[in-house]
Amino acid sequence: MATHEVVDPPVPPVPEPPRRRGLMLLLLVANSAMMAVYMGVGSVLLPTHIAAIAPDDKVAVLGLIGGVSAVFATACNPIAGALSDRSGRRNPWILGGALASLAGLALLGSVTTALLVGIAWCLVQATMNVYQAAVTAIVPDRIPAARRGTASALVGLGLPLGGTIGVLVAAQTAEHLRTGYLLFGALVAAAALLLTGWCKDVPRTGPAAERPAVPVRARLAAFLSSLAHHDFRWAFIGRALMVLGYFSVVGYQLYVLDDHIALPAGLTPPAAMAVLTPVSMTAMALSTLLGGLLSDRWDRRKVFVGVSAALAGVVMVIPVISPTWAGMLVFSALNGLAFGCFMAVDTALVTLVLPRAEDAARDMGVLNVANAGPQIVAPFVASAVVTAFGGYTPLFLVGGALSLIGALAILPIRSVR
Repeated sequence: MATHEVVDPPVPPVPEPPRRRGLMLLLLVANSAMMAVYMGVGSVLLPTHIAAIAPDDKVAVLGLIGGVSAVFATACNPIAGALSDRSGRRNPWILGGALASLAGLALLGSVTTALLVGIAWCLVQATMNVYQAAVTAIVPDRIPAARRGTASALVGLGLPLGGTIGVLVAAQTAEHLRTGYLLFGALVAAAALLLTGWCKDVPRTGPAAERPAVPVRARLAAFLSSLAHHDFRWAFIGRALMVLGYFSVVGYQLYVLDDHIALPAGLTPPAAMAVLTPVSMTAMALSTLLGGLLSDRWDRRKVFVGVSAALAGVVMVIPVISPTWAGMLVFSALNGLAFGCFMAVDTALVTLVLPRAEDAARDMGVLNVANAGPQIVAPFVASAVVTAFGGYTPLFLVGGALSLIGALAILPIRSVR
């Protein structure tokens, strides 16, 4: 059977965006607030909430809620990105998503059944992905290509900074869930107000602004048309596998510490997470900065992305060999180093393989499915592995295998060194 390779249309030249004073710092704040919600709520408050409601079935219930909410997260991100492209504005979507997330988190703190927790978490994931799609699109919109490695490194610091803040706040409020949820909602709303108040939208001009209305069916088909682009498709696959491997373990870390690791006397799982997270995030911050800056200086992306993904896979064996507090400390540090470098440089790589500059938010929204989808699906995958194989050792092995395959997925990318 004859095969025909899809030939991508030439991308028209797009003027370099003007430099905006303070934009990178505000992007760091916006991404830090987002990651504080994902890590603080998703890794501590939500598992604690579910364990209180269904202590005997916490693994299965967390997995089910995570799997169902994945549908909302993965659907809302590219749809919001495409609508943001069509409107030519980012700020209304950033602010609207943040305020809606505040309402969803307030609802989450007031419910006491597994069903209502699941519904509220779906709402939070949907609205946070509206926020995320618009924030992510600001990098290709407003940052010159020559500075995207540095910008991606600063944006990537949102995970170590926001994750650390999120877990520390969550550990302190784990016994006061409603207060904790409201604090996270207020944090993301404040970040959105800062970003949208300081950096006004600039009307978009050119092909994207002049395109006529597209039928809904064609628009939905276009969401995934970017995956026909060879390099973008492989970047998507590598990101999805790496994120799934990482969050399959990290998302269940509270239960791992409770049921698998021998903790020192008197150290509770939430308190242990408050120690492990700064260790991991400090390492992540260091590798994020160094990876982004060195990849710009050497004009190399693939080697940083591939090596860091492979390292993330290898270190998953540490808690298998040594299921101790010391082993978890070493694992957290090395895993943070690997994941930080990967996310910083891979973000820069992705902005260089976007199929069409005028569809940046839509295509970054599709790419963000590889971020948001695995993060929410990960609890479902983890619960299936733990239930099927009877323990957390197989979970670490599966997470490591996914990261190693993600490293291999970077190799076919042709247009970026």
